[in-house]
Amino acid sequence: MFESITYEMILKRMLNQVSNSVDKRKGSIIYDAIAPAAAELKNAYIQMDVILDETFADTASRKYLIKRAAERGIVPYEATRAMLKGEFNTDIPIGYRFSLDTLNYTVIERMEDGVYKMECETAGRIGNTKNGTLIPIDYIKGLTSARLTELLVPGEDEEDTEHLRKRYYDSLDAKAFGGNIQDYKEKVTALNGIGGVKVYPTWNGGGTVKLVLIDSEYQRPSSQLISTVQTEVDPIQNQGKGLGLAPIGHVVTVEAVKETVIHIAADITYQDGWEWNDIKNYVFDAVDQYFAELAESWANSDSMIVRISQIETRLLNLPGILDISKTKLNGEEQNIAVDVDSIPKRGEFAG
Repeated sequence: MFESITYEMILKRMLNQVSNSVDKRKGSIIYDAIAPAAAELKNAYIQMDVILDETFADTASRKYLIKRAAERGIVPYEATRAMLKGEFNTDIPIGYRFSLDTLNYTVIERMEDGVYKMECETAGRIGNTKNGTLIPIDYIKGLTSARLTELLVPGEDEEDTEHLRKRYYDSLDAKAFGGNIQDYKEKVTALNGIGGVKVYPTWNGGGTVKLVLIDSEYQRPSSQLISTVQTEVDPIQNQGKGLGLAPIGHVVTVEAVKETVIHIAADITYQDGWEWNDIKNYVFDAVDQYFAELAESWANSDSMIVRISQIETRLLNLPGILDISKTKLNGEEQNIAVDVDSIPKRGEFAG
């Protein structure tokens, strides 16, 4: 707002207020007295611009956005710790610790014989990435096998600034109240490990609600996470009684998003010196990235289309590929419309 007000402009205006009968040239007493004041006034205008930016939610930095959001009862989501399944050849005492690469894990709950729930000691998404052999930090007699085998509840990083800003604006656009759709969306996505939810009211008659979930890694949630959310929202043994987040009278069914397997075939022309084994990992990563982008938009989309053009464009940017043609998805040279409650998952790739 004050960008046009320069130091030179301020200095000129101040000098114009002084009589021409007085020496106002650079180096004069008047000039030297006024120039520092003009510089300070320019700094004041700069700070006024900063204040204006920090006042409004669309331009506020994180510190002041948090203050603005707090006025509507919205606070940033804190980082959470990943929960994983650990499998052992013997019983493990609760509280024992194991390491895998640079991360440590604590045994927090027995699931069944030799199977335990493990909590990553480091908060954030980094805990979602590891599976493999665990090393005990303390000696355990008779232990010969210890592995992390499955991600149960994804850990999440602290909420980033732009996501918080979006939640603030969403709170203005739609009112969450008493078990309406927005109320379910806000409460369920605030739970650990949840990346998005679709809400289906009266899906099986009056008073019934179905929630379809995707996890915070934008993948199909584990059965453990679905069970946890079901208990939080509307416990199975007391459905409709208002003992969870759902209001009294709402019978809630929680389900995981489904996966639609997409098999891909294409005629690939390789650059000189390249072959399929040289590029296949790049190809898999490119397709997985595309499918992950689609999955990330799933919760706010009524339709999802896997497009041949998108796959070909991404593959043409990879090293070793000169051209690509006759791309087929599940045996057909046409795009695939994925079911509203499904996300795409890469199947076989024939190149």
